[in-house]
Amino acid sequence: MSRSEAAVSGLTDNRESWEGKTVWITGASSGIGRCLAVDLANMGAVVIVSARSVSKLNDLAKISPQKILPLPLDVSDESLVDQAREQLSSRVESIDVAILAAGVVEYENDLAFDMPSYKKVFDVNFFGLVNSVNIAMPLLKNSSHRPYIVGVTSLTVVAGFPRAEIYGASKAAADYFLKALRMDLSKEDFDISIVRPGFVKTPMTDLNDFPMPFIISAEKAAQTIIKNMDKRKLFINFPRRFYWLLRCLSCFSSVWYRLLAPKMRRG
Repeated sequence: MSRSEAAVSGLTDNRESWEGKTVWITGASSGIGRCLAVDLANMGAVVIVSARSVSKLNDLAKISPQKILPLPLDVSDESLVDQAREQLSSRVESIDVAILAAGVVEYENDLAFDMPSYKKVFDVNFFGLVNSVNIAMPLLKNSSHRPYIVGVTSLTVVAGFPRAEIYGASKAAADYFLKALRMDLSKEDFDISIVRPGFVKTPMTDLNDFPMPFIISAEKAAQTIIKNMDKRKLFINFPRRFYWLLRCLSCFSSVWYRLLAPKMRRG
């Protein structure tokens, strides 16, 4: 990855807030999760990185062996929750920040209602996020700082997109879960942010076969998230132009659903 692996990607002003912090990132083998791991390690945090790919995690750890610690994990496997918690506890006594960025995408093609695809996506995007919170919670409560959960959903929760029945519904479920969780943890000095990215250039979006307006790089997405995490905002929506466009269009649903969104359909 070039610049973000060699420098702090223009985030030096944030270094003090991350120095000495312990961060756990899921979905860290590529895309936004990987860029976040590199930037936060460069800023002084100890970053535990999880994903299913052992080889990709090991390659990531080579960038900063003292700061990036690999912990292979399939977040969708509920049977591994206790084991993963024990593995985390053997590495660190506490976690200050959990960034839950694991995700997959499948599209609804010709309304086939392929239930294995629905199950696969929900297992990772929704149940995987719930499993990750379950794993991290005891270690977050041990933090000497104000513990912080950051969950990655999507701007698809703002307005419906064609062929996004599977992906969008899973992200909407995750989004609602995080909003409710924030309320239930409000008396325990927890902070929660919900990250809603638009289109980000990653190996996952490289497979898309439709126009992706306002697409940004994974490096830029990671920088935006880190800058907003220091403010501990409830919602981190970006790119801002795309977010406000969707917000405005959602207020005029007939324009979006009848005229504009159908143009994004394949073929």
